[in-house]
Amino acid sequence: MYAARMDTRIRSGNEPFTVEGRALPFCLGDFWRWSASDLLSNALRGILAEFIVLNALGLDSDHPRAEWDAVDLRTPDGIAVEVKSAAYLQSWTQKKLSKITFNISPAKVPWDARTNTSDAPAGRQADLYVFCLFAEKDRKVADPLDLAQWRFFVLPARVLDAKVGGQKTVSLGRLESLGAAYCHYSELKAAAKKASSTTASSPAPRRPPA
Repeated sequence: MYAARMDTRIRSGNEPFTVEGRALPFCLGDFWRWSASDLLSNALRGILAEFIVLNALGLDSDHPRAEWDAVDLRTPDGIAVEVKSAAYLQSWTQKKLSKITFNISPAKVPWDARTNTSDAPAGRQADLYVFCLFAEKDRKVADPLDLAQWRFFVLPARVLDAKVGGQKTVSLGRLESLGAAYCHYSELKAAAKKASSTTASSPAPRRPPA
């Protein structure tokens, strides 16, 4: 018989690995440093972007991230937020900067971590999308922890559904033509609040050069 979903908790990083009740000379923080220091890797950059948006929106970080939830974040007033990331620079050797595209694939079998069910209909589950672009192009100064090097674009999910349907990816230029609100980190909370109530017909704001 399957038990209920594991109730995970926030850890400090000081927890030691053990064997037969004996603490070993390495801890969880050592694992984190080893496995999660490459902030430009595609998978980890996406999680980092979620954490950045969570803090920009002032959401609760006292509970661990739900890996397989239908949406990335949920606000206290019930807004479901999907966070997507992209970057010009990658961890690997590049001959040229990466082309900026974001994954917007509708979910085929969405799973809700709150109810442990997958009863929701297929499609985009979020109310709001936040597209996070790590915009720095100079490897010598690139630092994903410097939030001045990020740019954010906010768009209601209904706009994607109406304008691009089941399309799986979207380019930066297309986001702008759809009216995605461009902002910096300090402006993200206000932009998200405004985007959750604006209409799909809102004009696209002019974006400064990256």
